[in-house]
Amino acid sequence: MSSIHIRLHNPLTPPLNLRRPFRRSSFATACLNVEVEAENSNALRLDSSKLGLAKEVMEAEAKVLVGTYARAPVVLASGKGCKLYDVEGREYLDLSSGIAVNSLGHGDEDWLKAVVEQASTLTHVSNMYYSIPQIELANRLVAASFADRVFFSNSGTEANEAAIKFARKFQRHSNPDAKEPATEFICFSNCFHGRTMGALALTSKEHYRSPFEPVMPGVTFVEYGNIQATKELIQRGKTAAVFVEPIQGEGGIYSATKEFLQFLRSACDDAGALLVFDEVQCGLGRTGYLWAHEAYGVFPDIMTLAKPLAGGLPIGAVLVTERVASAINYGDHGSTFAGSPLVCNAALAVLNKISKPSFLASVSKKGLYFKEILKQKLGGSSHVREIRGFGLIIGIDLDLPATPLVDACRNSGLLVLTAGKGNVVRIVPPLIITEQELDCAAEILSQALPVLDS
Repeated sequence: MSSIHIRLHNPLTPPLNLRRPFRRSSFATACLNVEVEAENSNALRLDSSKLGLAKEVMEAEAKVLVGTYARAPVVLASGKGCKLYDVEGREYLDLSSGIAVNSLGHGDEDWLKAVVEQASTLTHVSNMYYSIPQIELANRLVAASFADRVFFSNSGTEANEAAIKFARKFQRHSNPDAKEPATEFICFSNCFHGRTMGALALTSKEHYRSPFEPVMPGVTFVEYGNIQATKELIQRGKTAAVFVEPIQGEGGIYSATKEFLQFLRSACDDAGALLVFDEVQCGLGRTGYLWAHEAYGVFPDIMTLAKPLAGGLPIGAVLVTERVASAINYGDHGSTFAGSPLVCNAALAVLNKISKPSFLASVSKKGLYFKEILKQKLGGSSHVREIRGFGLIIGIDLDLPATPLVDACRNSGLLVLTAGKGNVVRIVPPLIITEQELDCAAEILSQALPVLDS
């Protein structure tokens, strides 16, 4: 059996700019630390011991991991702030933040202190016992939201699975004499709620669901934002809950209107259905509000959270009103790992920072600034149909697949994502990003645009 041994204890060599298809402008180069060590003013020295390491790692991965991810050809080794470094020393400006997870960037000192101190004290005890960080985090989430109680999970899809169960149990609890309590769900076009079987059934993209059918029955999809079409579907005794993202992330960075969310709130109340806001990607400060729905003044019965809550450690949360919680009994749901002291202490460190009004105001300001810069630099391209978003969740809608542009940006030291039907560049940077770094990102995107004409 072949083996690979990777040692990265020594500091990486300064980042290298190797065979990039796009030549950086002096402005972009100044933003990214692309200098290399020089033995003299005329000769550059590469650390040849690391060259080829990425290929070795990728070949090893192909032999042992299930092939569920079409990964970018980058092996990341370390990060600090909004920068990431690969095993061969290249530097990247990270505007993907682990798919909207690393809201405090990489290596935040307060987050690191919380993790190290808790890891050295108590890491895991299971939910058979009480632990203080879990109670403290639940208290903070309740105090900062519409909710009365919290259930912890390990991910966004698990949070949505719990919400499915809670909604069905609520209907059974609220209608004890009904022969058939409401069990069905309404979701929307372009929505994404996860990949486990229940959450997958709520996800609109057919190619995600079709390989695993039959998925959970009783889910109806309707056009996002279409009030008239939705009005005909929400029915008493039939609809258990409506799941909606106030801002769709994976679906293409589409924002709901206030009118639409107000309608959903009213229609659910009239039908005895629950309104569930999935804020796994758009919540926790990304819009410049702690919760995305605050911008609309509409509040749900259940809200699901995950991605940025613990700053890179796995956590999910389901926030519910007392009315919903009263339907849930011991044994109705559970998790071995969820809400561990380690992860909850990390989440407290994140929440302490991102919930400050000054921090949220800075996110709003930077979001407006970045959209304006993007419109100036990219708006003249015939391929750019729209630049949309809210705070620091931004989408660049193209008239053709976005992958070539995403690849070109990565080759020039900028990490961004795709979304929608593959035609949207999704930008979800760490919330700590500076305006100078946003300028740099806009410059790289602008320089990479010609790849779309190829």
